[in-house]
Amino acid sequence: MRPFSTLAPALAALALLAAPAGVVQAAQADPAADQIDNFDQALLGTMKQADALGIKGRYRKLEPAVTRAFDLAAMARFSVGAATWSKFSDADQRAVVAAFTRLSVASYAHNFNGYSGERFEVDPKVDTRGPDKVVKTRLIPGQGAPVVLSYRMRATTGSWKVIDVLYQGTISQLTTRRSDLAAVSATGDAKAIAANLNAQADKLMQ
Repeated sequence: MRPFSTLAPALAALALLAAPAGVVQAAQADPAADQIDNFDQALLGTMKQADALGIKGRYRKLEPAVTRAFDLAAMARFSVGAATWSKFSDADQRAVVAAFTRLSVASYAHNFNGYSGERFEVDPKVDTRGPDKVVKTRLIPGQGAPVVLSYRMRATTGSWKVIDVLYQGTISQLTTRRSDLAAVSATGDAKAIAANLNAQADKLMQ
């Protein structure tokens, strides 16, 4: 698995008793925690099969988990900027969301590329911040210090979905993505933005 300092800019991004499979079950009473627990399990399962799957296989395995857990349309809109986004046609918005989704999945497929005894712990205490919830996960490696990932979530179409991931509680994946796209977003060219996102995904999938 790649060093987790690489997870924040990629992105694109993870019950306090260890379960036998290596995943700590989230408190069933909170649907936001359940969502992250399910995502963690998908990540762990992919990590354990990483070599056999290869990068393309990991992408295919993780794509439904990422699209289910993340509000990728909202994340794409924020990354581009509301003013620029509002000028896009519906077709252009769909193209940018598709490219943003592809990059998000590729980032996870690229970074979660092996298994060395890692396990996840989902904090059963979920913080409420206005309309949002924050679910914290610790990724505990076989050796070394745990990595804390905080998922900011919002209720969307009847379920809680991730709108940002904070690495070690401070580095925002979404803010980083917006900074990376600032120059191309300033052009207002949806096709150029989609091309930029797809080019980043292509590089990760090599």
